[in-house]
Amino acid sequence: MENRCDVNGVNKASCYLNSERKQSRSPSAIVIGGGFAGIAAAHALKNASFQVVLLESRDRIGGRVYTDHSFGFPVDMGAAWLHGVCKENPLATWIGRLGLPIYQTSGDNSVLFDHDLESYALFDADGRQVPQELVQKVGEVFESILKEANKVRHETTEDMSVAQAIALVLERDPDLRQEGLANNVLQWYLCRMEGWFATDADNISLKNWDQEVLLPGGHGLMVRGYRPIINTLAKGLDIRLSHRVTKIVRGKKGVEVTVNNDKSFFADAAIITVPLGVLKAKSIKFEPRLPEWKEAAIDGIGVGVENKIVLHFDKVFWPNVEFLGVVSSTSYGCSYFLNLHKATGHPVLVYMPAGRLAQDIEKMSDESAAKFAFSQLKVILPDVTEPIQYLVSRWGRDENSLGSYSYDAVGKPRDLFERLRIPVDNLFFAGEATSIKYTGTVHGAFSTGLMAAEECRMRVLEKYGDLENLEMFHPSMDEEAASISVPLLISRM
Repeated sequence: MENRCDVNGVNKASCYLNSERKQSRSPSAIVIGGGFAGIAAAHALKNASFQVVLLESRDRIGGRVYTDHSFGFPVDMGAAWLHGVCKENPLATWIGRLGLPIYQTSGDNSVLFDHDLESYALFDADGRQVPQELVQKVGEVFESILKEANKVRHETTEDMSVAQAIALVLERDPDLRQEGLANNVLQWYLCRMEGWFATDADNISLKNWDQEVLLPGGHGLMVRGYRPIINTLAKGLDIRLSHRVTKIVRGKKGVEVTVNNDKSFFADAAIITVPLGVLKAKSIKFEPRLPEWKEAAIDGIGVGVENKIVLHFDKVFWPNVEFLGVVSSTSYGCSYFLNLHKATGHPVLVYMPAGRLAQDIEKMSDESAAKFAFSQLKVILPDVTEPIQYLVSRWGRDENSLGSYSYDAVGKPRDLFERLRIPVDNLFFAGEATSIKYTGTVHGAFSTGLMAAEECRMRVLEKYGDLENLEMFHPSMDEEAASISVPLLISRM
């Protein structure tokens, strides 16, 4: 067999002849994607004495977890929250071990309220603040509407969108309808729900919208960002940046992975952790083709878009609350800003559009997008000053992500997430979209990376006939570190 290892120093551990493989009996794997799932998988396999190479298309690791430091302090442009501030969270050990502070935004474990109601300051289009009593009252009405929608769910075998169910509930029970300012606040709550799923309510499955597992402890912001964790996990790994995978060939003897410069890598198995949007785009060619059930899972799971427009000011001129919001007669017209000053002490507001609004804003230049966000702020705050810096994310148009995170699409079964995770021969899959329990979360991505690594380890060792090590447990961190339990540093101002 021809030696296809490139001449530029690719490790023989990940790129070698079958004869060499038989002699060395050294198990090997290629991890595709350097986000949380990929880094976790590579870290675990390295600890299991595998030869591992990780291929990442970007010029950095982290994927949709990206902590920017251009302001002189950390700002997460992608995932920023820890959903489930508790020791049961798969990331808790790492967060505690690194001493990373968490700012708890809510003690409520629900999807609807990742911030406590008293931390909202909502304004109408004329800049008048909505009375807090009305915000509280309409929030309770919104919960009642969703409870009635749950009854609708159990009345029919057919799925429908959350938007359709809400319309049906309001038609059945006119007392739940809101008029004027109260209706605008109701639309703002719907806007916040759409932000959770990164898509419009027209696309969210009524049957499955609340089926993910929510860990206890509420929600918290990673004050220093997620970068310290991803960097710690990545230490000592063989990572190849700017290596965009174009083709994956699987066979009985192993896996061949080709990247954009026609280099090829060989190993016993591969773990695929690229975002769902990339799989949907079919930018990676599989030979042989993936089974129909796997392609159906890729096609059937929804992937949404939520972006951040980060505005850095020279001083704070806004109320001391966690969320500023503008209410409107439609959820599309509503907006909200996360107040990072509350959690980090820096004068920063983060505008967070989702769904169709986020997609429309992605058509603008960075400067126009920042001006649009600033125009929303000027509606509600008369003493607003121009930002001194801004950052804009574009997760929907980024060819490395093509979306922010996954959601349950209307009419599609929940088990598609599990089907996406299930291995195909010597190909293993991980990432937030493969987590049926923790869909769309960082800890979901992390835990599926560990799961894929363990499945890969067992499958490859079976192939080698290494029965002695087959049942050995290889933790995701060294045993000494794994045995240390450090309490989380949680603050609530």
